[in-house]
This record gives sequence, structure tokens and C-alpha cells, in this order.
Amino acid sequence: MTKIFIDGSAGTTGLRIAERLDGRTDLSVIQIPAELRKDPEARREAINAADIAFFCLPDAAAVEAAALVHGDTAVIDTSTAHRTAAGWDYGFPELFGRREKLAGSKRVANPGCHASGFIALVEPLVHEGLIAPDTALTCFSVTGYSGGGKSMIAEYEAEDRAPALDSPRQYALGQTHKHLKEMAVISGLETAPIFCPIVSDYYSGMAVTVPLFKRDLRGSTEDIRALYQSHYAGPIVRYTDCAEPMLAANTLSGKDSMEISVAGNKERILLISRFDNLGKGASGAAIQNMNILLGLPETAGLVL
Repeated sequence: MTKIFIDGSAGTTGLRIAERLDGRTDLSVIQIPAELRKDPEARREAINAADIAFFCLPDAAAVEAAALVHGDTAVIDTSTAHRTAAGWDYGFPELFGRREKLAGSKRVANPGCHASGFIALVEPLVHEGLIAPDTALTCFSVTGYSGGGKSMIAEYEAEDRAPALDSPRQYALGQTHKHLKEMAVISGLETAPIFCPIVSDYYSGMAVTVPLFKRDLRGSTEDIRALYQSHYAGPIVRYTDCAEPMLAANTLSGKDSMEISVAGNKERILLISRFDNLGKGASGAAIQNMNILLGLPETAGLVL
């Protein structure tokens, strides 16, 4: 039976991964006592006893955990630490050429939530030459408050919470968000986009939008649709026509799928991805990557 260890199982992503593994009869989860969760030797032993170890840790702790691996354990790191690092494979299998690399990987960097939505929209366009690598892009992304982890969840769900939480709040105003590097590097862009993330008063789900002027497009809106339709045919990431007059960011809350759409007109185009920040944006993606490493159907244990 495949042995799994979750280093950082008390955090939001770790808890969600544990929930998804609960009841799987093909896997066993290695547990260590709560008082030893931060003990290096206990963690080292558990990590190296596992076939696959999930790192659900802050960046510095994830780097330290990677140094503890000395056996044949495969690692899926959900932190930002290794997403553009040499020797690590980016865990978004729907991107060009990624699935084959992941199948034999021992070091997988799970994508960031906002980054997943942006990269899913932009990487195919750069790869197929519909936009140039030096295109200057803008991205705005609306997410539920669960994306901020336990502390933000507690903040939003407190009875005496601050009035400011009743409205959407834009953050990362200094344009130094930790997802920016992977957004550029994995998409094949020469310059990181202007990125405007917004957290709003609902639990989970997100909508990522990348506006595009016709002058920056080497082709037409229909070329983009045709590319998305052929490249994203499911079962996890799929193209869908955007027929709604208003677009809700929580449409796929609780699910592990992602919808890719194109809106706007021939001159001003909107590229849109919708998914759950805790699903395809975090733990759902981690489970998909685990399934690929184990040679299982990618959708095993996912909610689609």
C-alpha cells in the first residue's frame, strides 16, 4: 500500500489534502504525534518512510523539509519555495509538455492559486505564438477569504470583525506578490504582469481575468477560443462559453475543476478562468499530481 505523509497537516491546504485522502483504501497516511509535528527527527523519519510526502509549509520550512529527504520519497511542495527552482517540476499537468515530466518526477512544485488561473490562460497563447513573450499584460483576480489561510478565515468569521471586511479588498499593492515570478516564468513571459488580487467576503472560489487588446494578439478571438477548446477538453480543465451577463467567482466552490472562457469583443478581449482556490488552486491540484505520480486516473478522489 502506498504510504503518504503530510508535513504541515494542520494548515488549510494540509487539512484539505488529509480530508481528500480519508477513506482511500489504496493509501495509508503516516501520522506523528501533535507534539512532534515540528521535531526535525520525527519529520525526517516520517518523510523518508513515505512514498509521497506533501509539504504544506511556509517557504523557509519547505526548503528545510526538502533537505531532510535522503531516500526515494517523492515530494509535492505546496509552498512558493520551489515553483521556479531547478530540479523541480511545475505541477500543472494541463500545460504543454508538463504531464509527461510529472509522471516520472520526484520533486513537484504545486502551483499557486492566482498563478494557476493566470498561467492556464496565458501559457498556451505564448506557446502557440498568439501573443509575444514580451507582451505587457494585466491580471486581476477575485478570491474567497479561505485563500488567506487559518488566520484570515478566523478574521472573516469572527463575530466582531472589522467593517472593512464587508467589502472587497485589493491587496499586494506594491506589485511584489509572491506569485508574480511563477506567473511570468511558467507562462514564458519576459515581464511579470501588473497583478491586482482582490479578497472578498465569501469562503472559496476565484475568478482570474486577463484583458487583452487586439493589437497584442497575433490572430483573432476565435483563434484563442479554438486553442482553448482543443487544449482544455477536460476532465479537470475545460473550455466553456461565457454566456452569463454577470460572472460569479464562487461558481466552482467545492470543486476541483477549472473553467476557461473568453469574453469581450474583437478589440478588447477578456480571458477568464474560474476555479476553487482550495481545489485546483491548492489541495485538489496536489491530489491530481499525486495520482499522476502513482499512475492512477488523475480524477481519483477529486470532486468535479
